[in-house]
Amino acid sequence: MSLLNVGARALLANQVALQTAGNNIANVNTPGYSRQSVVLQTVQGQFTGGGYIGQGVDVQTILRNQSELLTRQSASAGSVQAGDIVRAERLRQLQDVFSGGATGLGAAINDMMNAFSDVVSSPTDITARTLALTRMDETASRMRSAGERVDEIQYTVNEQLQSSITAINSLAGQIAAVNEQIARAKGNGQTPNDLLDNRDQLIREMNQYVQTTQIPADDGTIGLFVGGSQPLVLGTTPSQVSVDDATQFPGSGQLKLFFNRPGSPAIEVDENTMGGGSVSGLLRFNNTDLAESRNLLGRMAMAIGMTMNEQHKLGLTLDGQMGKDLFSVPASMPGLTNGVGVGTVGFTDPTKFAASDYEIRFTTGTAGQVVRLSDGKATAFTDAANLATLTIDGLQFNLTTPGAPGERMLFQPFSTAGSNIKALVYSPRDLAAANPINAAMGTTNGGTLQLAGLKATANGLVAPPIPGGVTLTFAAGPPTTYTVTGSTTPPSGTAGLPYTSGTPITIDGWEIKLQGTPKSGDTVKVGNSLDPQYGDNYTRNAGNATSLMNLRDVKMFDESTLSDGYAGLMAQVGTRTQSATFAAELSTTIAANLERDRTAVSGVNLDEEAAKLIQYQQAYQASAKMLQIAQSVFDTLMQGLTR
Repeated sequence: MSLLNVGARALLANQVALQTAGNNIANVNTPGYSRQSVVLQTVQGQFTGGGYIGQGVDVQTILRNQSELLTRQSASAGSVQAGDIVRAERLRQLQDVFSGGATGLGAAINDMMNAFSDVVSSPTDITARTLALTRMDETASRMRSAGERVDEIQYTVNEQLQSSITAINSLAGQIAAVNEQIARAKGNGQTPNDLLDNRDQLIREMNQYVQTTQIPADDGTIGLFVGGSQPLVLGTTPSQVSVDDATQFPGSGQLKLFFNRPGSPAIEVDENTMGGGSVSGLLRFNNTDLAESRNLLGRMAMAIGMTMNEQHKLGLTLDGQMGKDLFSVPASMPGLTNGVGVGTVGFTDPTKFAASDYEIRFTTGTAGQVVRLSDGKATAFTDAANLATLTIDGLQFNLTTPGAPGERMLFQPFSTAGSNIKALVYSPRDLAAANPINAAMGTTNGGTLQLAGLKATANGLVAPPIPGGVTLTFAAGPPTTYTVTGSTTPPSGTAGLPYTSGTPITIDGWEIKLQGTPKSGDTVKVGNSLDPQYGDNYTRNAGNATSLMNLRDVKMFDESTLSDGYAGLMAQVGTRTQSATFAAELSTTIAANLERDRTAVSGVNLDEEAAKLIQYQQAYQASAKMLQIAQSVFDTLMQGLTR
């Protein structure tokens, strides 16, 4: 009977081994499946006078081949990869918005500025004026189009985030349910391999959305934590997550991940603490990359609109009217507050704008500091009155109601400027191409004085018309000086003012540049272009059109000129895209290597399993032969006993 028992045990053990190998082969392409191996143990031998006689073999357990360390490392690397890839994909979409070429925004800006050259050549040509206005409208249209495309990208990001949140909540529920099954199954003392594989696969899928930390419990369950401390799954209890506006400044466009546990207030999680995962990548893109692109576009729209508006209002139209705004740009923007503070930000110097949001942080009393969020640079102020006297990056902050200590206010001066800019002048006669002032050399001048430039520099200071004009009378010297009469600043009759050839002379809100050497008694007379003595000469003047055209060479965007500003915008977005693409490629390589290491331990090798099938088949056949022999011996014994 002992031989029969040994054979039967061997037959059953090898049958289990064959079944396990077959199960491995069947699941070779199943995601998350870990190769299983049969662990055999010798049955305790029976003691006899001649020693211990073996009693065969038993199946101790079915071993799940996997490395806990490699499994976690692979899931973590896959999470980082998912976050880097989704951010790089979105940045490439953003880069397409700010593309170059003839259809790009940069080409529209250059075409607009160059269109003034035809107006300069022929100030009365209605066609040239119409072309310039058309170019302005096209520039504004392309800015709005870029803003709308950025809005579309933000909409798709929000939709993808909501879809990801739904998946996270579903996976959290599934993991909690599997945790419960595993805790029950472990009561029999054996490891539920398939349930463990299922849970590991669910955790890997979860890490594609949000990076988790896993902490095992004594009952076999695993707790999942996000952001280092927030429990997404705790034993058999899942938490719900959501994405919504940041609590500090609702309506700012900043999005945050929230944990919603029953009976507890929602907890906001900073994306910088979340590690990897597509949700982290999308939040970073929305809160940083997308916000910066809006500021870059808005700064360009504000700077171009303000600069051209200011210059256009210093000129005269064909109907002798002062120019109006060419573009619609806001004069100020309200701030968002997390307390009682109320204030606005105004725009003063477009050449100093920085593409950034700003925070006012109140410290003690009504004192605080203005922080540029792009780099953290802070400017302190003592109270609201002191703040109103400061100009920060070409901006002026005005507080109607200061905040209490500890409160903050957020200002986004450029976030919507690109999406809302519009051209305001459509009639070619309303293009203020002429200078509001006129200059003439004295008819009896004997020197070599020549007019090199004349333009208005301050709106309102040239009107009402200058009575009789302003006269500059020169003394040859040395040194060469001049006396000014008919002016307000400097006062009329001021003598001995120094003259240097080519150096601009500023008087009463206009600027004249003269070249050459005067003789004593030489004069230059400057008067209002609408003075009857000049007739309709202003209609054939293109001084202000020249000034508008020359704005293209003004340094405006981080030391770049107005015409080169768009190239700088493209470079900044392109640099971010290139950096994100490199990070995605690197994390993909790391994730692939770790996954390869994991599958080297857990994956199924078909050649190896085929060899095991042959091995276990032969063992099974030998076990069956053992039973056959045992049966023959038993039959022989029975026949001998019956004689």
